[in-house]
Amino acid sequence: MQITAGPLLQSINNPDDLKKLNRDQLHQVCDELRQFIVDVVSVHGGHFAASLGVVELSVALHYIYNTPYDQLVWDVGHQAYGHKILTGRRDNFVTNRKYKGLSGFPKRSESIYDTFGVGHSSTSISAALGMAMAAKYKGENRKSVAVIGDGSMTAGMAFEAMNHAGVADSDVLIILNDNCMSIDPNVGALKEYLTDISTSPTYNKVRDEVWNLMGKLPLGKNFSKGMASKLEAGLKGMVSKSSNLFESLKLRYFGPIDGHNITKLVDTLKDLREIPGPKLLHIVTVKGKGYSLAEKDQTKWHAPGLFDKVTGEIYKKKTDSPQAPKYQDVFGLSLIELAEKNDSIMGVTPAMPSGSSLKFMMEKMPNRAFDVGICEQHAVTLSAGLATQGMRVFCNIYSSFIQRGYDQVVHDVAIQKLPVVFCLDRAGLVGEDGPTHHGCYDIPFMRCIPNLVISAPMNEQELRNLMYTAQLASNQSPFVIRYPRGEGVMPEWRTPFEELAIGKGRKLKDGKEIAILSFGHPGNFAQAAIRELRTQGLDPAHYDLRFVKPIDEELLHEVFSKFSKIVTVEDGTVVGGFGSAVLEFMNQNHYQAEVKILGIPDRLIEHGTPKELHRECAYDAKGIADAVRELMKDKIEVSQFSN
Repeated sequence: MQITAGPLLQSINNPDDLKKLNRDQLHQVCDELRQFIVDVVSVHGGHFAASLGVVELSVALHYIYNTPYDQLVWDVGHQAYGHKILTGRRDNFVTNRKYKGLSGFPKRSESIYDTFGVGHSSTSISAALGMAMAAKYKGENRKSVAVIGDGSMTAGMAFEAMNHAGVADSDVLIILNDNCMSIDPNVGALKEYLTDISTSPTYNKVRDEVWNLMGKLPLGKNFSKGMASKLEAGLKGMVSKSSNLFESLKLRYFGPIDGHNITKLVDTLKDLREIPGPKLLHIVTVKGKGYSLAEKDQTKWHAPGLFDKVTGEIYKKKTDSPQAPKYQDVFGLSLIELAEKNDSIMGVTPAMPSGSSLKFMMEKMPNRAFDVGICEQHAVTLSAGLATQGMRVFCNIYSSFIQRGYDQVVHDVAIQKLPVVFCLDRAGLVGEDGPTHHGCYDIPFMRCIPNLVISAPMNEQELRNLMYTAQLASNQSPFVIRYPRGEGVMPEWRTPFEELAIGKGRKLKDGKEIAILSFGHPGNFAQAAIRELRTQGLDPAHYDLRFVKPIDEELLHEVFSKFSKIVTVEDGTVVGGFGSAVLEFMNQNHYQAEVKILGIPDRLIEHGTPKELHRECAYDAKGIADAVRELMKDKIEVSQFSN
């Protein structure tokens, strides 16, 4: 399907082209840009509602600021599609999030307009402040702008950066994009505070009158500096809620203003560009603006997949066979089953109730399941605090996000040996979100921490059993369960719960001469590889280890006693992971074997479908079969010669 941009958008190949347009034409540019995003995402997929909400802001920023000389940093990057389209990537935008195509997030190696690579929240203020401090040191008149959402603003890192920005005396503008959403609706006191600001009729009325009186400039044409300062102080004193938080951090506060009024945005940014020092502009927007269905259900339309842009029908995957559930849904629904039988069970997630499926428990047991906002560190230590009081907490965090709470895992959980259950969703290669979201590293960085149990299910039944085992009173250790994004393999997944012996694996198939050791979901790839290898006269054994810590030494003694050729398979980095644990055991016990470790190689893996990335990293069924054939090539050659 050919997707064509509108006439004005077609003429914009970079921000210099945008600046050639009259201000009156910017409304049409916004309309065309919004429609182009709808057209492309409906056919090719991607994040959706976030970028629609900042169309006017994207246009205004590139119209007023001298990008890329002026540094523009987008927090997270879900909302940067308009930015990408305006900065030379319009014609290639159909490749967004596709294998070998454009990244779904700003990426320094992709464009000089992407000043900072992002993907995780709350980094923009720190990065933009660093850029502003460097510009000041080098004597450059370079402006730095951070665009951050109210969801990202809840994270401690954002407050740390604002605390520094207020005293760094650097020329940085923080734009707070307030839409009451991250992926799910925002929670917490900051949300209430911003709502008070944006809805205060007294403040907004007085602010508008003063801004008009001052000619919309901080030092209006007819006012002395002293008079203007008194007016501003009087306004903020009369309606203290409007600025106390940010002004107390020594950030000059402006707003809130309508983030969909392109004329107002352009005028405001033009004024603020001339005001030196640290400042914050508060804009109010609607996530999904311009597409009514996305405005009404912003969580659903955050990244809806392919859809009919006219009817809003989201296309579902068509299959004739029963569909296996997503691992996240198995987690969410199984947790309710367990919680109904165990009053001590609670659930915690940092801003991902839909993505993790903790939403099921939050809806059914709102006093026992909590979204704490984008605060991974707090989520971990909150879980630890609950655990000290006898609660059995399932702390559900994406694998790539638990990195942000690593100190708390060590200091607050492991050292105290508190039985928090860490459910690491999106472990392994996650697909189109790319390297910022791949769950590559949790096995090595968790495996080196004392007191932790680390496990991975091969299927939905195993996930349920690991969850059941983790919440039993007999388990007194922190317990990690890692599982991948997407569907499992068992349409009939509601099996009875069964306690598993901690640290014990299982032999799935006996074999000859070579063994495959798998950890987690890739065991299913191994089974497919074995079916193929059997047709070629090879008969590998297959062991599912289940646990990488403690690892099943009894089972490994059996493996190394029987086999001199071994393939290990994991959905994680090959550096320090499951395969490394097997090599450590082999070395410590003085075995000798030829071991091939399959997993994520020691390099950054870009975006693509999981199937494409598993193939690239060579631990899909074909990759496993190829590794076995390589280790067994002498036998294959002899067999062929004999024939």
